[in-house]
Amino acid sequence: MSAPTSLKVIAMIPARYEASRFPAKLMQDLGGKTVITRTYEAALKTKLFQEVYVVTDSEIIFNEIIAQGGKAIMSKKSHECGSDRIAEAVKDIDVDIVVNVQGDEPFIEKESLADLLEVFYEKDAHHIDLASLKTALETEEDILNPNHVKVITNKNDFALYFSRSPIPFVRNKQANVTHYKHIGIYAFRKQALMDFYRLPMLGLENAEKIECIRYLEYGKNIKMVETNLKTIGIDTPEDLEKARKLLRN
Repeated sequence: MSAPTSLKVIAMIPARYEASRFPAKLMQDLGGKTVITRTYEAALKTKLFQEVYVVTDSEIIFNEIIAQGGKAIMSKKSHECGSDRIAEAVKDIDVDIVVNVQGDEPFIEKESLADLLEVFYEKDAHHIDLASLKTALETEEDILNPNHVKVITNKNDFALYFSRSPIPFVRNKQANVTHYKHIGIYAFRKQALMDFYRLPMLGLENAEKIECIRYLEYGKNIKMVETNLKTIGIDTPEDLEKARKLLRN
């Protein structure tokens, strides 16, 4: 599967140095390269994007990407979330679709990203403000883990809500439901991203600390695409060890 060719598509990788749960996680060693370099190279390898940039508030991360021959942009302002950081960076760039690749997701691959971009050519594309990925959770430990953001959708796969809590809550133990983890990779229409940048954070986003809730609170439509990608987002030192093991194997 190839990416749509009549839309200009770029990838932006927001990268903070001072992550609250695992400071400096993007500069940790992962098989001889930093986590952020691994993620940048994985995005380039897909060949789905006209350009790939790391957008950061950190001179350390900026210098790391430049030293590797990559493209990086320094943020001019302080930002609460990755979407704000990307919006500032793309404000004056002529682009149709902006893909937000999380800096702590070094195992992204082409097929899932291509599926994500494909929705902008489906029959309901005119209803889609942004699209993102979800994958089934298989263990109770993962379902209960607040570091795994869960998502529920309507019958057309548009997101209804995201939460760190297990959703749906299964009161009826006979019900046949699947819990889905939200993978923090987004494809935005540029206008949706710029709208987000101008709109203040509301209560639900502030409570959960999940930025995509802001889109729902302001009535934007998020199309969710199911993937079998078993990615490891690096939120904790334990996640980093899992990533190192996966890379070795």
